[in-house]
Amino acid sequence: MIQYTTCPICNSLAIAYVHDSIDYTVSKKKFSIWECHNCFVRFTQDVPSQQEIGPYYKAEAYISHTDTQKGLINKIYHKVRNYTLKSKRKLIQHETSLSKGNILDIGCGTGAFLNEMKSASWNITGLEPDKKASKMASKLYGINTQNPEVLFQLPKNSYDAITMWHVLEHVHQLHEYIKALHDLIKDNGSIFIAVPNYTSYDASHYKEHWAAYDVPRHLFHFSPQSMEALLNKHGLKLKSIQPMWFDSFYVSMLSQHIKYKRGNVIIAFIVGVLSNIDAFFNKKKCSSVIYVIEKKVQ
Repeated sequence: MIQYTTCPICNSLAIAYVHDSIDYTVSKKKFSIWECHNCFVRFTQDVPSQQEIGPYYKAEAYISHTDTQKGLINKIYHKVRNYTLKSKRKLIQHETSLSKGNILDIGCGTGAFLNEMKSASWNITGLEPDKKASKMASKLYGINTQNPEVLFQLPKNSYDAITMWHVLEHVHQLHEYIKALHDLIKDNGSIFIAVPNYTSYDASHYKEHWAAYDVPRHLFHFSPQSMEALLNKHGLKLKSIQPMWFDSFYVSMLSQHIKYKRGNVIIAFIVGVLSNIDAFFNKKKCSSVIYVIEKKVQ
């Protein structure tokens, strides 16, 4: 168990309890969410250590590991994913100014995104800790993944693009990973980190029932301000923020089910629309965002 006495990003002592959230997916246990009043990251307090957290991922419905299409929400997820995979590829090609290159995907799950990049003639490297997900990546797409431990042995300055799609919030070795990203990306390359955003409208609407808190699997809960603080500590800078418009609907549907013990698709859709309207005028308020990152000029 990990108990923070200072902020895990900026080491400030100005941390305070926000609320409790429940692990509805696996254990039904209650975990506390705390916030730093200096850099405005939120984090899960008394979280299981890296060696202890494995059992909290043992759920058939954990979609990034199983590729399941059971249930309405997961069916909708797969329909939307076909569109978002192409959107991610186009974003990477635009930001790197490359039609093909070397890409590293950390936490590649069942390999759908890497398959999209492979189909566009990119040289792919995928890291995935879950053995079941790795087997699915091999079975579905012929992609052989590696254990994330090799991250720190990969050749420096080797990748035109590095991606972490809803992965960084799960990483215990937060600062070590960000330093590795800095070392592995080429000087003119781009890093893409997608994470939920607790400053969004849907997060404020559902509060402790917001599905994207996903305790204890989500160790950290980022705001744009906290992400910039983290990047600045490691010689990286924020290039742009890109919205993930579909996430507000997906997260709202999950949150609606959590809060009311039933999924009212219409209400969840309305919350998703309101969240996106709020974010339309300020991308930093989107339910989930993609941080496009580059090295600082020396």
